[in-house]
Amino acid sequence: SSESEEEEEEWEPKSKIAKRPRLPKKNEAKTKKVSVPQPAGAKKMVKKVAIKQEMDVSLPIAPAEDNRMQLLKPKEEDVGTKPKSLNQKPEVPKKMEINSFQGKSKKSLGSDEEPSTSVPVVGNQVKHEKCEEAFAFDEPPSKKIKLNACPEGKPVKNLSGKKIKEEFEMNWDIVQALSEITNVEPWVCANLINLFQEENTIPFIARYRKELINNLEADALREVQQTLEELRTVAKKTHTTIQKLKKEGKLSGCLLKALLNCRTLEELDHVSAPYKTGSKGTKAQRAKQLGLEPAALSLLQNPVELNLFSYIRPNTKGLANIQEVETGVQHILADIFAKDKDTLDFIRKLCQQRYISIQSTLAKVSSKNGNEKDINKFQLYHEFSCNIKNIQHHQILAINRGENLKILTVKVNIPDGVKNEFCWWCVNERWRPKQFLKPEFLKILRSSVEDAYKRLIHPLLCREFRSKLTSDAEKESVMMFGRNLRQLLLTSPVRGRTLMGVDPGYKHGCKLAIISPTSQILHTDVVYLHSGQGFREAEKIKKLLLQYSCSTVVIGNGTACRETEAYFADLIMKKYFAPLDVVYCIVSEAGASIYSVSPEASKEMPDLDPNLRSAVSIARRVQDPLAELVKIEPKHIGVGMYQHDVSQTLLKATLDSVVEECVSFVGVDINICSEILLRHIAGLNANRAKNIIEWREKNGPFINREQLKEVKGLGPKSFQQCAGFIRFNQEYIKTFCSSKNTELGSRTLLTKAGALGKKKSKPTPSAWQQPNPLDQTCIHPESYNLAMRFLSLIGGNANDIGKSDMQQKVNAVIQREGLEGTAKRLNTTVHTLQLIIDGLTQPEGYDIRTDFDKPDFKRSIVCFEDLSVGTVLTGKVENATQFGVFVDIGVGRAGLIPMRNITEAKLSKVKKRRSLGLGPGERVEVKVLNVDIPRLRITLDLIRVL
Repeated sequence: SSESEEEEEEWEPKSKIAKRPRLPKKNEAKTKKVSVPQPAGAKKMVKKVAIKQEMDVSLPIAPAEDNRMQLLKPKEEDVGTKPKSLNQKPEVPKKMEINSFQGKSKKSLGSDEEPSTSVPVVGNQVKHEKCEEAFAFDEPPSKKIKLNACPEGKPVKNLSGKKIKEEFEMNWDIVQALSEITNVEPWVCANLINLFQEENTIPFIARYRKELINNLEADALREVQQTLEELRTVAKKTHTTIQKLKKEGKLSGCLLKALLNCRTLEELDHVSAPYKTGSKGTKAQRAKQLGLEPAALSLLQNPVELNLFSYIRPNTKGLANIQEVETGVQHILADIFAKDKDTLDFIRKLCQQRYISIQSTLAKVSSKNGNEKDINKFQLYHEFSCNIKNIQHHQILAINRGENLKILTVKVNIPDGVKNEFCWWCVNERWRPKQFLKPEFLKILRSSVEDAYKRLIHPLLCREFRSKLTSDAEKESVMMFGRNLRQLLLTSPVRGRTLMGVDPGYKHGCKLAIISPTSQILHTDVVYLHSGQGFREAEKIKKLLLQYSCSTVVIGNGTACRETEAYFADLIMKKYFAPLDVVYCIVSEAGASIYSVSPEASKEMPDLDPNLRSAVSIARRVQDPLAELVKIEPKHIGVGMYQHDVSQTLLKATLDSVVEECVSFVGVDINICSEILLRHIAGLNANRAKNIIEWREKNGPFINREQLKEVKGLGPKSFQQCAGFIRFNQEYIKTFCSSKNTELGSRTLLTKAGALGKKKSKPTPSAWQQPNPLDQTCIHPESYNLAMRFLSLIGGNANDIGKSDMQQKVNAVIQREGLEGTAKRLNTTVHTLQLIIDGLTQPEGYDIRTDFDKPDFKRSIVCFEDLSVGTVLTGKVENATQFGVFVDIGVGRAGLIPMRNITEAKLSKVKKRRSLGLGPGERVEVKVLNVDIPRLRITLDLIRVL
């Protein structure tokens, strides 16, 4: 074993290129033939073949995998030798099963109880040499490979399914890299790579695969997913760069190694920049063309024999005299220093220990011809300096915006001490020549180091710092946007009220829409409150409110909102609407007008004028915020900050993912929900949602989850992803079934439903038609079998789901045996069991949004001028940023609670918080600290969260 290990140590990427054959297919077949009959003496060969066989059966897209990783399995399964590699592994976290084979076979046999815990075996990676090619032979794929198409999630360049003959590996390990960047344990990262590889959605993973991901939140999963994509992009780009350089004949062994070490696009750009074609070449390249490279190298290796005078060519530009020759040598040396990994690592480490600041000042140009208003916006940053370790994300985004508008000049300050220490280290340690240097040569060496620092390394460091700060700030800004959006989408719905939506306006009047508790449009109208006819219109409004017995008014917060609010508050104060006790609330109308002219809106409300549609949208936002807000593109909802400055693709991906997560976790009733809502369920898309609606229109309501499989385009994967998030209202289905004369006693109903869970074969058509009480819960069909076993264990009946009776039975068993004991007895995991218990005990029609805040209903009004320092008010958070939280206190301008005033002590302990901080929709009690009337700014202090 020691021999083969030594051989592996020497495996250098250089030899990769030399040895890679042009026709790898034949070559592989040959190695195979030769190696099979060999005795155990040739362990290395056998090992390789074992690995190849493992991989070859997989999909054609599997790129080469990490040797050491694979060593484990073939040793145990294919070649019956002892697993040598065990001793070089880091200790394996408890959750890993080394004997992955059992887990795998279980999974492939379709055991539905437990999501396979075999995947974590991927956590054992350590070594970085890769096996060269992976090809699929024409053999039937064996089952256990299913999970393993790409256990490492190595940069898959060929996701499109085309086979790539040579897939370059990076010199780092993707699981380790992912774990370091996201601070998630390696075994979890390994599992996630697998889960994403198999096209699992984030809501599905977060709810139904908790044991594989150590119970991570959806936000964390999203971060891992984005980081994984970034790493794969780097690998893919490195790959193309290497191919290009290879074609141009510029690829050397050390360059290849440097490229394969890159982890970020910045590093890759830095390494490959000098080799880009098109420019006249760097100074070093021009010096090399003049033939000065041997001189530069000999200055480092054996300076005794070096004679620079022999290089002078009086008639050649660049070699005319000794100064020019020295400059050329200096450029080549500077180039060598600036591209050396150790040198760069040293300077980066040095920078981490020193005070490095970022400064912004008012740009000279802008102060002459910029407009006052813009320049004043950046008042804070006219003379600004901050340590890059302490600078806030929002400050970075503000500085960048100022720089783009040419109002600010920004620079990174690296102290001179860094340069001096770096130059000393280079001359005396890293690049110390092998022999004695003559003074004039020492001078060249010194100036080369200084030149390298000033011309190449310092600008690189500045770029690196800026791009790292910017990308971190962008990510944080996008995450913040996602958190705000989630909180807004999960605002508690106001059920069972008739609502009047008001879209305020001056000239064109206020648009009214009255909607029933089930969201039907009862009446629409226009009233002119602000053109002197207010009194006459009051009669009309009173008549409408009484006619439809509606006592809740919802006012959009756009133009004329304050006046409309004052108008209603005044009438309410005078008890004008008696006997009705009318209350009103203000709701954000961001995106309502965009929605009212969209194709979706005209399909939904074809006969309505677009202006009236926005009034309907405003009322529905209070009635069912989620169903209404998904119709609007998330970025128009207007929460978040600097949304136009951040990467739009990242923003869109994150926001769409948050919408998917919210809609999925709340769940939809398949028989009444809209197509737009269905689109956002995990595993569905516009097309599948359309097909589901068409099926529903053609065949009547869905009776159970199994019927979803009949819908066109809904394969097993989509079904697996969406099934747990789709609900069935049992009352509705029972009445439907009885009306179809399929009256069955509830007992037969149940036994059928139980059988459905257990039966794996296709049920008979009559079984398709049976409702299953478990379909109204969050339990996934893959666990129905288990749920039935649990029910028989506690002696419960599936028709009692959500009743107090069920709660008592469950509690009795859990108190007796404990969660873990029960889980063991049912042969499942604690997480899965917990989910089943939640599903069985949650009351019918349970909604996760009930824990979130309802809109703030009120009857009176305050105005901006009424505010004085020390006034205590209640308000509603309307946006959260990284520097503070904006609260609507009902005076037309939101007040700001700066971040320093929000402490843990003031946040309520009852609510489950995802982060320290407040989100849109939360109700707070605040005290006014400062009112700046000219700038219309209100500073608040948080007293408590209501």
